[in-house]
Amino acid sequence: MKRVITYGTFDLLHYGHIELLRRARALGDYLIVALSTDEFNAAKGKTAYFNYEQRKELLEAIRYVDMVIPERTWKQKSRDVVEHDIDLFVMGEDWIHTFNDQLEGLCEVVYLPRTPEVDTRPAHGRPAGGAGA
Repeated sequence: MKRVITYGTFDLLHYGHIELLRRARALGDYLIVALSTDEFNAAKGKTAYFNYEQRKELLEAIRYVDMVIPERTWKQKSRDVVEHDIDLFVMGEDWIHTFNDQLEGLCEVVYLPRTPEVDTRPAHGRPAGGAGA
């Protein structure tokens, strides 16, 4: 069985996220998503619209996702790869070359192109109010 892992906050889940998950799952037989915790987001200076448990529930409802685990630190990736017997580490191309050294010799690393129709980077504004506000 080929096991794949990807990481992210997956806040305000959208088509680009679904496409990343679909393409990541298509590269293997089992997809694990390491989801940034609220505490980890705070350490990165980010605030999610939905809290960790809500984002986890959304991801678990997606047919491409087999398991969701918490992402608590930048440095846990190599430990996750070993612990979960990962064959393939997948991220979006905006992270290209970021994790190659950290994962060298542990698994294959693939950076997928962004979904062309979706780019939330420039205007990833948050609606007023919302979960946890």
